[in-house]
Amino acid sequence: MYILDMVGGTPLLELAKITLKPGGSRPDGLRLYGKAEFANPSGSVKDRAAKAMIFKAIEEGVLTAGKTIIDATSGNTGIAYAMVGAALGFPVTLFLPANASAERKGIIRHYGARIVETSPLEGSDGAYFAARKEVEAHPERYFYPDQYNNEANWLAHYRGTGWEIWEQTQGTVSHFICGMGTSGTFMGTSRRLKELNPKVSALAVQPDSPFHGIEGTKHMASTLKPGFYDENQADRVIAVNTEAAYTMARRLAREEGIYTGVSSAANVLAALIAAETLPVASVVVTVLCDTGTRYVSDPFWDEGGGYA
Repeated sequence: MYILDMVGGTPLLELAKITLKPGGSRPDGLRLYGKAEFANPSGSVKDRAAKAMIFKAIEEGVLTAGKTIIDATSGNTGIAYAMVGAALGFPVTLFLPANASAERKGIIRHYGARIVETSPLEGSDGAYFAARKEVEAHPERYFYPDQYNNEANWLAHYRGTGWEIWEQTQGTVSHFICGMGTSGTFMGTSRRLKELNPKVSALAVQPDSPFHGIEGTKHMASTLKPGFYDENQADRVIAVNTEAAYTMARRLAREEGIYTGVSSAANVLAALIAAETLPVASVVVTVLCDTGTRYVSDPFWDEGGGYA
């Protein structure tokens, strides 16, 4: 076994105690689970897509010795690219917004990848356009996976994440709830689950405003939509408030012992919101996207920072 063999096969954790409001109750019979994607080797769900996109490029002869892997990222996919590149011996250049956390930038650099910072005001869209401009200027230098439009992204979850959830719940999953950045996790996982059981409901999670602090997620109405995103795939969209997601991240650490990032907390919050109106004995699965250790310097962990 080597490091990339550890991608996938993550545990499914039961979230047995967390409630929508502190000290509150849960709907009768609710079973809530989180797919522990922080257990992937670089610490996030993005390991699946990064590995799939790069391996496919090698198999097809698109990524060859001497080329550099290049893409835009808000952080987690960049870390995954950097890990895979280091393991396989490919240099990596990443465009990401300058306001990405110091932890994420540090991890990327420690893997040996190069960072090009872009305007924080333009977010992930600005990084995307900057990466494309560099590739267009020097196409011979790079392999550009283009995570927002690469079919291998969502297929990694169709072939892996969705099937794993089905097996781990013994086919009892009734609702899948997940936020969207590239939308690969939501699209691939929900498609597989709906093929296995058309009655499975797919609920998408989005920030409730274009201006939000839920890293790794998109407010689809106000941003560039990924090429494989299908707005008809979701049976329902749940909007989540940033400050409420911050609070949930703190609560998950203290009440469940699970230290995750804000996108994971937003997913759990959305699952608990949805559970208020779901049928009795629903089996709800969401995604714990990454580890909270890559956001340690963010002020929301401190209840005195105004987000309590």
